[in-house]
Amino acid sequence: MKINIKQIIISVLLLVTFAASAQPQNEAELWDKIEKRAYPQWFTDAKLGIFIHWGLYSVPAYGSKESYGEWYLRGLQMGDSLRTSFMKNNYGSQFTYNDFAPLFKAELFNPDEWASLFKKSGAGYVVMVSKHHDGYCLWPSKFSRNWNSMDIGPKRDLVGELTQSVKASGLKMGLYYSLPEWNHPLHRWYTDPHDSIKTYVENYMIPQFKELVSTYKPSVIFADGEWFNSATQWHSAELINWYYQLAGNEAIVNDRWGSGSKGGFLTPEYSSGIKEKSRPWAEVRGLGRSFGLNRNENLDAYMTEKELIQFFVKAVANGGGMILNVGPGADGQIPLLQQERLIQLGNWLKTNGEAIYGSKAFEKSEEEKPFSISRTDSGINFNWVRNSPEKGIREDHFTAEWTGYLVAEKTDEFVFELDADDGAQVWIDNELVIDQNYTAADKNSEVMNARTGRKTSGKKTLQAGKAYPVRINYQENIQNAHIQLFWSGKDFGKQLISDKYFYQDKELTRKGLNARYHSMQTYLCYTQNQSKLYAISFEWPDKQLALEIPRPSANAVVTLLGTDKKLPWKYAGGKLLINTSGIKYGELPSTVAWTFKIESYL
Repeated sequence: MKINIKQIIISVLLLVTFAASAQPQNEAELWDKIEKRAYPQWFTDAKLGIFIHWGLYSVPAYGSKESYGEWYLRGLQMGDSLRTSFMKNNYGSQFTYNDFAPLFKAELFNPDEWASLFKKSGAGYVVMVSKHHDGYCLWPSKFSRNWNSMDIGPKRDLVGELTQSVKASGLKMGLYYSLPEWNHPLHRWYTDPHDSIKTYVENYMIPQFKELVSTYKPSVIFADGEWFNSATQWHSAELINWYYQLAGNEAIVNDRWGSGSKGGFLTPEYSSGIKEKSRPWAEVRGLGRSFGLNRNENLDAYMTEKELIQFFVKAVANGGGMILNVGPGADGQIPLLQQERLIQLGNWLKTNGEAIYGSKAFEKSEEEKPFSISRTDSGINFNWVRNSPEKGIREDHFTAEWTGYLVAEKTDEFVFELDADDGAQVWIDNELVIDQNYTAADKNSEVMNARTGRKTSGKKTLQAGKAYPVRINYQENIQNAHIQLFWSGKDFGKQLISDKYFYQDKELTRKGLNARYHSMQTYLCYTQNQSKLYAISFEWPDKQLALEIPRPSANAVVTLLGTDKKLPWKYAGGKLLINTSGIKYGELPSTVAWTFKIESYL
């Protein structure tokens, strides 16, 4: 076996560096130092970043329609029937997850083309997944022999190539790093006891983390997988301070470093966003339901141009930004639909960017109105994870109501059981059978296994063949959302109530339940930039735009970005009334969101 002296020296130096940094320190003082450190202005101003989830999971690129494609290995470990059947049918019964490595070829990967696309999207930075929970590294890590992109697969330093291209394009480069791994022999995440990570962290994770950061010096570190352990167990304060000393003032980390960690930008994930003005944050999500490519997704799971732009604007108006994910295929090609969405976002920003980049939240962030959608559902069996149940309804803070009739085949005293995340109630024949009030749960960044709902039950006697009116209410708060309704009787055990027992009408002519979903819907957002106020409307005001804001100065000038027209305005009844009747349809600079600039307002 050929011995590489240089590699041995590098590994020893990394271990020595960690040994020096691992000497007992005052953790509280380190966190205090982190909290007092100013967030870099470039990140606050950039607003938009691009996430890249790309790895071995991009070979099968498969999962349930609501699942994360990058969690493919975990699905196999859990015996997920969908993924295991897919694996057996398409790759053979002896095929393992490790066998995907030679198939991850990245033959179409062109880092310059990626960087050019991200630049055109209007993003200010890029965050590449250097290592996800499967442990496979996209750089030649000395600590993951034969499990990195240089040793097996593309035979390329993917992190290094993209880092060079992104920096050359003028964007900041960031790296995502999974703290734990599902299959590492020193600690198998989700399998071994959560507190048995000491050896894994000190002998593997920290040296590898320092190898990655020392080599590429990213401007952003996005840690993940922290949720079962404390920041002390992860040595988070030491690592973050070490990183800041290495990378300098432009460096920033996220908030996923274990319980007890402090500082870092907030990372709500697949949510309706948050309202936070004192601390940087970025909504993290893909264009569809998944980060890693999932070929099983439906087209309507993808955000339209309108949905993407409006979602981004809402995040900025509420004090944050967005890290928008792309999921390339194993060949290194970013799907064309994802490319199109990035270009569409970038084109909108070319016209409206002054209301976004470097902006701050105004005292009033948005205008809202109630929004509802009606449809027919076959039964009560939903797991939306962190997604909206219907286009137009928010991912969080929505309600649902199902009404109809329930018909049992036999007379019996039935036990009804509800499994739901957050609040829900069940009425049968106008009697409240189950009442599950919302209670705040421990919400964190874990997604795919975070079934935090409670099971509540009640009893009701039903006569065979009789149509009983039913009503089921559901109240979703934040993060994961699911609801299922079961029953059991003397002749059968617990089972989901089949759609054959539900009817929309008392005459029993239409199957299913009448469903109505409700949430608030934003139709206008505000941002401010220096002395200018921006009102970004999601609905075109044909004749007049009315803004319920304090009176502007007498010399305020109103224009529509993308045109050179000054718009007449007046202030009456506590509203700024902007006359838009002089703008013709052909002059509209957009079809999804329009920005009105009010100069000399602030």
